[in-house]
Amino acid sequence: MKDTAPPIGHDEARAISDGTHPDAWSVLGRHDGWVVAFDPGAEEMAALSAGEAHPLARIEGTDVFAGLVPDGPYTLRGRAHGGEWEAEDPFRFGPLLGEVDEYLLGEGTHQRLWKALGAHVTERDGAGGTHFAVWAPNAWRVAVVGDFNWWDGRRLPMRPRGGTGVWEAFAPGVGEGALYRYEITGPDGVVRPLKADPVGFGSEHPPKTASVVRDLRGYGWTDGDWMRGRAARNRRDAPISIYEVHLGSWRRREGGRPISYREAAGELVEYAAWMGFTHIELLPVSEHPFDGSWGYQPVGLYAPTIRFGPPNEFRDLVDAAHRAGLGVLVDWVPGHFPADEHGLVRFDGTHLYEHADPKEGFHQDWNTLIYNYGRREVANYLSANALYWLEEYHVDGLRVDAVASMLYRDYSRREGEWIPNKDGGRENYEAIALLQRMNATVYGNVDGIMTVAEESTSYPGVSAPVDRGGLGFGYKWNMGWMNDTLRFMEKAPEHRKWHHNLMTFGLHYAFSENFVLPISHDEVVHGKGSMLGKMPGDEWQRFASLRAYYGFMWGHPGKKLLFMGQEFAQPGEWDHDGTLPWHLSTEGMHEGVREWVRDLNRVYRETPALHVLDAEPAGFEWVVGDDIANSTFVWLRKGRGGDAPVLIACNFTPVERASYRVGLPKGGRWAEVLNSDAERYGGSGKGNLGGVTAREGGSHGQPFQAEIVVPPLGTVMLRHEG
Repeated sequence: MKDTAPPIGHDEARAISDGTHPDAWSVLGRHDGWVVAFDPGAEEMAALSAGEAHPLARIEGTDVFAGLVPDGPYTLRGRAHGGEWEAEDPFRFGPLLGEVDEYLLGEGTHQRLWKALGAHVTERDGAGGTHFAVWAPNAWRVAVVGDFNWWDGRRLPMRPRGGTGVWEAFAPGVGEGALYRYEITGPDGVVRPLKADPVGFGSEHPPKTASVVRDLRGYGWTDGDWMRGRAARNRRDAPISIYEVHLGSWRRREGGRPISYREAAGELVEYAAWMGFTHIELLPVSEHPFDGSWGYQPVGLYAPTIRFGPPNEFRDLVDAAHRAGLGVLVDWVPGHFPADEHGLVRFDGTHLYEHADPKEGFHQDWNTLIYNYGRREVANYLSANALYWLEEYHVDGLRVDAVASMLYRDYSRREGEWIPNKDGGRENYEAIALLQRMNATVYGNVDGIMTVAEESTSYPGVSAPVDRGGLGFGYKWNMGWMNDTLRFMEKAPEHRKWHHNLMTFGLHYAFSENFVLPISHDEVVHGKGSMLGKMPGDEWQRFASLRAYYGFMWGHPGKKLLFMGQEFAQPGEWDHDGTLPWHLSTEGMHEGVREWVRDLNRVYRETPALHVLDAEPAGFEWVVGDDIANSTFVWLRKGRGGDAPVLIACNFTPVERASYRVGLPKGGRWAEVLNSDAERYGGSGKGNLGGVTAREGGSHGQPFQAEIVVPPLGTVMLRHEG
């Protein structure tokens, strides 16, 4: 044992007691035979080593104790007010981050960032606990505070890891369910409001804001068959019909409680599968403070919201969907984040995640902050988060929100309110690079997944590969098709002839991208009414028009997406604080619409011509595209060699088109496989009595012809039986 002075002076001990020492790890713990410990609740302290107690003396006027202790493991014992306790000394443990982690963190290239940062339940030198690590490069001091240390920032200051900007600490005895935040002192010496963990895996129930330690290890997945075969289900030639869901309002229990992840694993999965959808898409499930944002203003990108259960119960939902043959997509929001003080804003006392200049860093539409995509660590944070959801939660794809707002520096800004790029243009090169990096990362690491862009402009190559200059998405929402066709449908039938091109214009660009046709939540909020409410006329005409429109959509090139409630013609606008009017789904014409959508999904899945060439011009051919006076449209959908072609005919007037001549590519029987005017859907029963026979004698550029019935405000599909 060395007979020397303690390796800490009075001023340093005072700084430790006051919580103002910038590097407590340089003095606390074991140093040169001495153990230096801090415990503001102790009157006496000792270090227990090899069965022997070694007293630690208090440094006068402080709560720091020091004493000589033999080499080897030790624990601390404290006494006060007649009580006694033992605890591991967090400062006896060495660094946990390895050299490879440090190198990748410093470079901003750590693809699995969440493996290094965040709160990880682990074991160190025989002691169980949690390893905390957070990126705060400009901080003067960082501490972990939680329910395990009385939220006292003096008790567990973190160790700085040099050039990486990362701080870490091991908290022995802390495990699953512990609450924590980071206490960060900025470079100006001012202590910031307590921060949630940017890479935290769990959170408290809002409005509380603490992060929660969640152990993600060891989940027992049972979806191996799905994972091995899912690539075929997400390809361009697959039938993809997506049911978009806001979990908080899909279905509620008595008292208004939303269903949980586990309840959704039963009810939602069973319903979506019964309806014939191929995928469920969830509005953002990342933790968010404000219910009214529907998840689109996330604070905890790495934490499934606790509103519906802990992380493993979200895994239960995904696992159940896969066992039922359904894919799961989640909405992902890398475009902005809210300015709530417990979040990323001025995280370490500086503009770390966001731009300092509001012309680049403030989103005027949503009063949120824009990520600094040009900072390598921020780009790493976002691209790793995309990979995280795909690997840790087995989700099958990401629908990326508000891509247009990321691509352009002048998005929703007037002249003088934005900063041009280095070439003087409006494109956001850094955001473009981030999206390309994200797509290259996820497609390069995870087999069979998809990414989908919500992108409302004509930016080229959204779904083109990165190595060809594209953004690298698998699919793009066709916002132009959606806007045009809904404008047409909102017109009175007698006026639709003046707007005929709204239904045909989409075919001019239908194959320029891999498109999804979206009728999403955005079309039934903010005063836009419901889908049924958009349709003009009396009750029968509104239901008939909606059924005919869905038939037009399912027959049109492109994958399909429908928001919850639209499948049974919910009469009112979506209310995120309420629940869907499920009683209507089994009543009258509402049930008819539901059965129509169910049958559309079935025929779409069963009929290759309706999906295998969705993104190829060879899969579509107009038969009648110019019948303006009758607002009637007829086209062919084709598959590969040997696939039976399908004729789709839509009549958007309330006048039956009987004996309507159409050209057909093949002779013989064409079976009527779908008719939106069938009585079982609430229609008038007009139709083709099961099918028609095509005879020789060309028409409309085709070698055969037939006369068909196109019902009033109806869509029929005829499939060749040869």
